[in-house]
Amino acid sequence: MELVRLHIPELGARYAVRREDRFGLVSSPFGEMTSRRIDALKSVETIPRDTDVERLAPATPSKIVCVGRNFRSHADELDNPVPDEPLIFLKPPSALIGSDRPIAYPAASEEVHHEAELALVIGERLVDASADNAGDAIWGYTCGNDVTARDLQTRDKTFTRGKGFDTFCPLGPHVVPADTFEPARHHIRAQVNGTRRQSAALDSMLVSIPELLAFISGVMTLQPGDVVLTGTPDGVGPIEPGDRVSIEVDGVGTLTNEVVARESSRSS
Repeated sequence: MELVRLHIPELGARYAVRREDRFGLVSSPFGEMTSRRIDALKSVETIPRDTDVERLAPATPSKIVCVGRNFRSHADELDNPVPDEPLIFLKPPSALIGSDRPIAYPAASEEVHHEAELALVIGERLVDASADNAGDAIWGYTCGNDVTARDLQTRDKTFTRGKGFDTFCPLGPHVVPADTFEPARHHIRAQVNGTRRQSAALDSMLVSIPELLAFISGVMTLQPGDVVLTGTPDGVGPIEPGDRVSIEVDGVGTLTNEVVARESSRSS
C-alpha cells in the first residue's frame, strides 16, 4: 500500500493512495494513517492512473532532521568517532526533490557523495516523547538520499553548506504506512549506474528509531509532515553529472535520480 504526492493539472499538489488502476485523492493525510484507514478510503475522489501527473516528494516538511554516524561502519570508513549521543543536523526543505528529479551538482564542490538512508515522515505533533511512545507518531517510511558535498563539509567543519544545496535531499518514491513496515526486518541498498555501493541491514543502526525520535523531540518539536533521515551505512562514494543513483529499501521501494551539472541562476 503506497501513499504518493502528485501535482495534478487543475488540482495542484494532492496526496493520493495508489490503487491498481486509479489514484484515490486524500484531503487530510496526516494523523493516524494506518493501512486499515487507507484501505477504507473507498469513497474519496479518484483519478485514472494514466492521468498526466507529476510525482512529487511525498512530504512537505517544516524541517528535515538528519542523524549522523548512526551506523558504525560509516563512522569507521570516514575515520570518525562514534558519538556518545545522537548527532543531529538539519537540511533545509528547499533541498527536497522527488524520485526521477535531477540532483544538481554544484560548481562550488568537487566531491559530491550519495548517502542511502531510511526516511520517516512524522504524522502527528511530537514533543518531549519517550522511546516507549515516540514510534506512535510515525506516519510512514520512505527512501532518502542525504546528498553531501564532502569536500565542503570537511572544509567548513559544519554540515550546513555541504548538505544544504538545492536538490540535496531526494525523497520517495512514495510512503508506506508505519503499521505495514518493520525496519529491523529490512535492508537498505544504494546503486550508482547499476553497481552496488551500499548494503546494510536496518537493524544495525546504533540508535533505534524510537530512541532517535525521543532524543530529537527533546530538542525540537516535530510537526506533521516533518522528515527524519536515520543515518547511512558504509559505502558512501562520489557521484558525477551523468550518473544514475538508486536508493532501495526492500519493503518500501526504489528512489532514483540522475545527476546533472547545476546551472547558475545568477544573472550576468
